[in-house]
Amino acid sequence: MADSFSSTIQMSLEPLGAGDLIDRSIRFYRKNFWTFILIAAPPVILGTLFFVGWTFLAKNIFSMNSSSEFELAFYQLFLGLGNVVIWVIQTVATLVVMGGASRNFVRHLLYNEEITFGETYRNTKSRLLSLVGISSLITVVLGFFGVFIVYFGFIAGAAAIIFAVWVLEPLPIAAFIVSLVIGIAVAFGTLYLMFLIISRFVYIPQIMMVEGQAAFSAMNRSLSLAGKNVKRVAMLFIFTLVTTYSALAILYIPLGWYAWMEGVQIFSFATVDSIPAWYQIAKQVISQASLILLTPIWMIGLCLLYIDERVRKEGYDVELLAARRLG
Repeated sequence: MADSFSSTIQMSLEPLGAGDLIDRSIRFYRKNFWTFILIAAPPVILGTLFFVGWTFLAKNIFSMNSSSEFELAFYQLFLGLGNVVIWVIQTVATLVVMGGASRNFVRHLLYNEEITFGETYRNTKSRLLSLVGISSLITVVLGFFGVFIVYFGFIAGAAAIIFAVWVLEPLPIAAFIVSLVIGIAVAFGTLYLMFLIISRFVYIPQIMMVEGQAAFSAMNRSLSLAGKNVKRVAMLFIFTLVTTYSALAILYIPLGWYAWMEGVQIFSFATVDSIPAWYQIAKQVISQASLILLTPIWMIGLCLLYIDERVRKEGYDVELLAARRLG
């Protein structure tokens, strides 16, 4: 038991770079694959059921045979609103479950206990209302700041590019190069600012469950604990995002072929009725299935990142070893 614990400590509590963080998240995920699939599934299944109901509601509200572009636009807007609601529900649910999983994860490191579905959700249930409240607040705040930053980043970038093109109008090649450099710089600056804000809030569920702090105390603690982790949070997010869309691309191709063989005009919907419910639901099921597969990487990565910050700043590895030895 001691050897097993020592090897776990050595593997999990060394300071981690961005590459190490992703590598160890994947290795830990592979080792506990089915457990993490079960843990990640309930929030995603909840979102899928919500979308199915939302799609049938949209079909009942809007006329099936109307060719009105106005009505079709409202139909698509209604479905888009459903996607936003699903995103909010799933993000909140994932943050809530992440809190329960982080406590189970730390107990795995401390006592070499097995990570289980039941233990994770028992931990979550013990502080469910607090986790739901603070996770909802985090989702709304980060969503607002994300939209705000992207919008003004786009406006600032577009204005800078227009000004550069106007100044360098006699030199089209130079204008193109300068515009490209400005666009890349603004994009990276916008992403950095977004992840700078996100990185200050990602530890709140873990702090609540592992350290037993109240919601707003956990928020202050997360702000103080977050160090120079912007790069690692960004790399973890980008890796998960790219992997998710790669999986979606692989799974969408067979669906697109089948829809084409069934006569569905995927890129030229003319009426509400020409958008089959089965096609929209199948797309959503594929999307949610990819989330079930890849959300655990994000969940494990943030738990490892939380522990890593405490190792770097507070000697958490020594604290865990002492707790393991002394009780």
